[in-house]
Amino acid sequence: MGTGDRFENSAEETKGKVKQGLGEMTDNDRLKTEGQADEAKGNLKNAGEDIKDAAKRVFGGDKG
Repeated sequence: MGTGDRFENSAEETKGKVKQGLGEMTDNDRLKTEGQADEAKGNLKNAGEDIKDAAKRVFGGDKG
């Protein structure tokens, strides 16, 4: 997996954390929910990349 993709996923997680924090500070439930969704999406993407990397280590080669 490319470093750029991992960076983008981490940026999405961070964006989500910031949104959640702002939502907490302003008592804005919509912003908190959006932040949680963004963070979860970044986490899921990184988990998918971890699975791909593990499969490459187990089965060898670069298939993607």
